[in-house]
Amino acid sequence: MSDRELRVSKIRNGTVIDHVSGGQALNVLSILGIDGSEGLGVSVVMNVPSDRLGLKDVVKVEDRELSQSEVDVISLIAPEATINIIREFDVVEKNRVDRPETVVGLLSCPNRNCITNANEPVETKFDVVDDGVRCTYCGTIIREELAAHIAPE
Repeated sequence: MSDRELRVSKIRNGTVIDHVSGGQALNVLSILGIDGSEGLGVSVVMNVPSDRLGLKDVVKVEDRELSQSEVDVISLIAPEATINIIREFDVVEKNRVDRPETVVGLLSCPNRNCITNANEPVETKFDVVDDGVRCTYCGTIIREELAAHIAPE
C-alpha cells in the first residue's frame, strides 16, 4: 500500500456500501437514519478516486445489515452502489443495487394537496423514472434531495 492510498479498518460484522456516487455518503446515512446517536460504528470515505465512477464514497456500518427497502432507496441516489454484508471480517454476500420500478411507503410526497397527505389510509407510491421518482397519485416528481423525503417510520 502506498502513502497515497486510503486505509479504513475492516469491520467484524455489518454492511459496507461501496461505489456510492461521490458526495452522496451523507444522504446514505440519512436514508439509514444514522446520525451518531444510535452508537453504531460508522466509517465514511468521500470523494475518493474510482475507476468506474470517477469519484466515489464508501459507507461502512458496523453491526447492522440493511433492509430491502433501505437498499431500494439507496439505489435511487446511488445506482452503481454495491452492498457487502460482512460477518467475522469476511464478505459473505455482495450485491449490486437494483433500482425498483416502484417505491411504496418509503417516501413522503412533497405536494401538500396529494391524497397521501390528507389523513387518508393511502400508502405513498412512487414510480421510479430516469431522473427521480414520480408520485403515482398526483404526479409530483422528486429529482433532488430524495433523502429529505423519507417517510417517518
